[in-house]
Amino acid sequence: MTDIFLGVDIGTTAIKFGAIAEGETILYHRVPLETYNEAGGVRYQKASEILALIQNELQTLPTSLRKRVTKISFSVAMHSCMPVVDGQFEQVFIWSDTQSMEEITVFKQTSNAERFYQKTGTPIHEMTPFAKILYFQKRRMYPEKTKWLGLKELLMEFFTGISAIDLSTASATGLLNLAMQQWDTEILAYLGISQEQLGQLVAPTTPFLIKRELADKFNFLPGVQVFAGASDGCLAAYGGYLANGLSASLTIGTSAAVREITDTPIFDWQRQNFCYYLTENVYVIGAPSNNGGKVLEWASQIFADEPMQFYEKIPDYLAQSSIGAKGLRFFPYVNGERAPLWKANQKAEFKGLTIHHHKAEMIRAVIEGLLFNIKRLHEMVKEPRTLAISGGFFESTVLCQLTADILGADCWLAGENEPIYGLYGLINQIVPKQSPSNLQKWSADQEKQAELQQIFQTYFD
Repeated sequence: MTDIFLGVDIGTTAIKFGAIAEGETILYHRVPLETYNEAGGVRYQKASEILALIQNELQTLPTSLRKRVTKISFSVAMHSCMPVVDGQFEQVFIWSDTQSMEEITVFKQTSNAERFYQKTGTPIHEMTPFAKILYFQKRRMYPEKTKWLGLKELLMEFFTGISAIDLSTASATGLLNLAMQQWDTEILAYLGISQEQLGQLVAPTTPFLIKRELADKFNFLPGVQVFAGASDGCLAAYGGYLANGLSASLTIGTSAAVREITDTPIFDWQRQNFCYYLTENVYVIGAPSNNGGKVLEWASQIFADEPMQFYEKIPDYLAQSSIGAKGLRFFPYVNGERAPLWKANQKAEFKGLTIHHHKAEMIRAVIEGLLFNIKRLHEMVKEPRTLAISGGFFESTVLCQLTADILGADCWLAGENEPIYGLYGLINQIVPKQSPSNLQKWSADQEKQAELQQIFQTYFD
């Protein structure tokens, strides 16, 4: 009977479960996960709800499937921070929590900021656990001996009894010395915390045994191996790399990110790309944007009575307008921005709007502005000329072609970029394919690329 790998992926809006046997997905299920918003930029999930959803899903898996599971591993969203006081916990502050925005803005002006970035590869931004702990510590919001854990430690404690965090997830906290692969003593001292207040560092592929009582409760075999895994962004990039052999990728879903698999850490203090550890001699560098498909969703509510009609008419709007939208520019920061600005309160705007601009030009400007912003992220990872593209944005072929034209890159429409697939490949040491196969490709139109490049040079001035 074939062994089964079970992957659990905790994201911002859902928990996903995937069962894979011999490289084939035999079960995939998604359950919504609520994020709570409060005044002052507070955004969190509830640990009790996460564990309840996981237990409920495990109960619904067919018993015959559970009896074949031999390996379990986890993907989690980066930058989570869960205060644990006297063994009690509930709020898991997520990446989009902005309580520390003012605190981290002040910190950026200090001499420590660049040095800490160069040590960790984590941008100096309110998304990070470093920023959150700094904010909480300055205001003495939690007791001195509070433990600062996260989603990964929550899962590992539940499944194995050990509050462990893998080096990949840890490398996005702003607390890990990337070269030493240890919690950085200087950074911890700056925050006034100790290593004992953080999770136990482990390699992503270190095996642990499932807790016996948990195996009995859910009809798993007692010898099931549990692996800490890695972070969702790194695993998405790695999954695509394994599936198509392309080391660079662009994902535009609600948000967006350009990523590249590399064997060497790369840092850029001025623009602050991220550089995260995945496994031995494998790093993921890149840049994230808050403004991907969310920009089109916003535009659909502004420019169309029926949002779905807006998406269907995008090819028409682009056909009715010329490159550059008659000089109209759109700065796409409807949701603040991470890279390359790292300003949560950055505002969107139209620039150069006149009475001569019509709806088609405005919509083209929105799309071009979104992609010109992506081009700046593309520059932050050394402008790879071949990219795997994925996400809902690319359901439109005209947007695939426009992306290729603006980036000046060959864009291959990729299928497998789910973190769970990357997780499976990481734990089972799958060898990446040598080159893309059976993928649709868009190459830049040289004439249009030249025209767009000229516009881009002064677009954000």
